[in-house]
Amino acid sequence: QVQLVESGGGLVQAGGSLRLSCAASENIFSINVMGWYRQAPGKQRELVATINSGYNINYAESVKGRFTISRDNAKNTVYLQMSSLKAEDTSVYYCNARKYGRVYWGQGTQVTVSS
Repeated sequence: QVQLVESGGGLVQAGGSLRLSCAASENIFSINVMGWYRQAPGKQRELVATINSGYNINYAESVKGRFTISRDNAKNTVYLQMSSLKAEDTSVYYCNARKYGRVYWGQGTQVTVSS
């Protein structure tokens, strides 16, 4: 069982930046894929970015060039650096881990961007 704890959300003005962190309960080197998803009120949860154990990265088109995902295996932590934030980035952001076919989620952290 992989436990994930997100932090770093908050309120920021449009154009600003935030960094989200996701701390895992075990060595993330053994986790196949880690990523960030988000869900706005009344909308489906959507992929933001993923990074696998080979450091291959995938971004949603809507965040390319603005968000950066990274991982620190020594700290068992994945980060999402968000810049040039827009009002439409307002969502609950969830950390996700996929390990040997099983999927794990964090509790989510709220990001609110004021215009």
